[in-house]
Amino acid sequence: MNSTSITLTQAAAERVAHFLTDQGGVGLRLGVRRTGCSGWAYEVGLAEAVEDGDTVFEDRGIRIVVDADALPLVAGTRIDFARQGLNRQFEFENPNVTDECGCGESFTVTAG
Repeated sequence: MNSTSITLTQAAAERVAHFLTDQGGVGLRLGVRRTGCSGWAYEVGLAEAVEDGDTVFEDRGIRIVVDADALPLVAGTRIDFARQGLNRQFEFENPNVTDECGCGESFTVTAG
């Protein structure tokens, strides 16, 4: 895989596969939206289709669909799925992040 690829841990791949089996779709859609004190937050959902301008990665048998606007902000991200007590959530290891807010809900990417 190259440095711009989006990758999944085994736990994340299993979680996405479960949702795809239950709800359908062509893969995982990873995006971002402006929010929070640091500027960006991740959006994760099921991709119903691959749209014009989308980039598609495949890891562990799962297609990961990213739109053109989000790709520069998430390139190289590794997605994990963590269970801590009753909490279950996707976690992101993004090499582009230069700062995160204290609550962990948003992040900053400095263009360079």
